[in-house]
Amino acid sequence: MDSDKLLPLTRRKRALIFINLVVSGIATSILSTAMTTALPNVVEYFGVSTSVGQWVTSGYSLAMGMVMPLTAFLITRFPTKKLYMTGIGCFIAGILLSIMGKSFGLMMAGRILQACGNGVLMSTAQVVILTIYPLEKRGAMMGSYGLATTAAPVVAPTLAGLMIDAFGWKSIFYLVLVIMVVSFVISGVAFENVLELQDKKFDVLSFVESIFAFGGITLGIGNISSYGLVSIQAGLPLAVGVMVCVFFVIRQCGLAEPFLDVKILRNQNYTVSVISSMVLYLVMMGSSVMMPLYVQSVMGYSAVISGLVTLPGSLATAIVSPFAGRLYDKIGIKKIFVMGAAALVISNLGMVFITVSTPLWVAAGLNVIRNLSIGSLMMPLLTWGTNSVDPKKVADASSLLTSFRTIAGSIGSAVFVGIMTAVSAGVAVSDGDNALMQGLNASFLWMTAGALALLAISILWNKIALKNLNK
Repeated sequence: MDSDKLLPLTRRKRALIFINLVVSGIATSILSTAMTTALPNVVEYFGVSTSVGQWVTSGYSLAMGMVMPLTAFLITRFPTKKLYMTGIGCFIAGILLSIMGKSFGLMMAGRILQACGNGVLMSTAQVVILTIYPLEKRGAMMGSYGLATTAAPVVAPTLAGLMIDAFGWKSIFYLVLVIMVVSFVISGVAFENVLELQDKKFDVLSFVESIFAFGGITLGIGNISSYGLVSIQAGLPLAVGVMVCVFFVIRQCGLAEPFLDVKILRNQNYTVSVISSMVLYLVMMGSSVMMPLYVQSVMGYSAVISGLVTLPGSLATAIVSPFAGRLYDKIGIKKIFVMGAAALVISNLGMVFITVSTPLWVAAGLNVIRNLSIGSLMMPLLTWGTNSVDPKKVADASSLLTSFRTIAGSIGSAVFVGIMTAVSAGVAVSDGDNALMQGLNASFLWMTAGALALLAISILWNKIALKNLNK
């Protein structure tokens, strides 16, 4: 039989594929965020400034934003097994380059390879899970996979801090390298070609437009906190990205075989899931940046204490994500959507009223509630949205949602830090001792507004769904 043809899967084979997806997903997710902790060590090792060194993380996000639209084409054009193993190989090559690179430029080249590999692996994994499992089990399996995309990135900075102190910053790469090599070997044995291929032509112009559109928006938003919106570094790439994005959408709507089918946004349920995921990710990434700032910059505790404060929330996400997926399979998205959004409002609103005299355990408890909300919504929203589109468009749906979600996360990281900085500077003269806390309170107030918007979407969508059902 031709190796590129689809093969029937046994239960054991399906389980092996799923385990491999989760393991490699956790490894790549850890490395995507662990470098925030390693940044001071990297800057010192290569002798570069902090503004240059921060490209270790922002450059990774930029490369991810640029490659995500391409994955929809790759998934439908190349055999699953070859594509997934190529993604792992690309990631491994990036790790080796980052370990052995003697200059910061080579280190960055390695990070870009890692981002490209991770983009392929993430999109492929989601589409594979949504394909190899029946409709009634997709929520549970996507919930379990959510451990890789929600819990792992939050745990990573704490783990990285411990490893850096004990073994040096390169130890993070060595750990992930071992895991990915094992994953590569298992993929060669366990993986099969499970996705149907389409004879799509590669549209060069659409690809170039997607790079400038998604890359420009991601870069511009990422530079706002450092340079401000009205600056060449942030304003110019953002303006170019938005403008090219308009041309990209117009072109995709006019093509018989679009590079990335944006017309699936006509599906009401899918569009609601995309918007909701963006709002959720915006608040999630904002809070993930603000919590360490609260513990270290505002309260004056160490990075270790910061990790301990956020750790219970990470564990809550890890515990609730699989259960939320199973609950989605049983009762659907309606009740989960409303309850999760309500919990997000409560958790962020609580942070608006904390002061410098508030015990740390209060913030840790609110963070647990926030992460319970995120863990219960992240994968169910994605599963619900992709289940709503034509099965042949799942790759486009997954790539488009992940791209928009990544951009929303960049907005959250930049905007909420900017709000804290601006408010703190504004009250520094009159209330210098409490300025940072007021800035933090203001930042969480705007996160509460985002959470209220998500709650409003969930209630409004439930009313519309009920109205359509009664027709």
